Amino acid sequence: MSDLQIIDSPEVLAGSRVAVVAARYNRDVVERLLKGCLDTLVARGIAEKDITVVKVPGAFELPVVARRLARRGEVDAVIALGAVIRGETPHFDYVADACARGIASVALDFELPVIFGVLTVDDEQQALARAGGKSGNKGDEAALAALEMISVLHRIGS
Repeated sequence: MSDLQIIDSPEVLAGSRVAVVAARYNRDVVERLLKGCLDTLVARGIAEKDITVVKVPGAFELPVVARRLARRGEVDAVIALGAVIRGETPHFDYVADACARGIASVALDFELPVIFGVLTVDDEQQALARAGGKSGNKGDEAALAALEMISVLHRIGS
């Protein structure tokens, strides 16, 4: 096994630039996700000047802004934050599906970490539990995933 190469690199690369796209819909939940995300980025060594936050109306709009940011080539990762809470109509399914597919498409098209930090939950209580409540803060987890992916892709190279 001496020839086995394992790439497992969670170190933060100096000068990494991160964009965070955050939905305004379900603001109370998303602002908590955003705070967790930003706190983690800064605590892990990302300079505030290297973080861009873009607010959009809702989760459905996250992919188009993520794509524009990726196309500009000025960031090493994009983190998409939002909350889609199930209601009484199929609207939840359409928004959640379009958002997830759109974000995945951007990541694959641009070979860029585009992190899906969008909660898809049944009710507001579940959302709040995942936005700094008893289930942790998924914004924090999204930031950690972005930083690890920046490092891993750097190690793999082009």
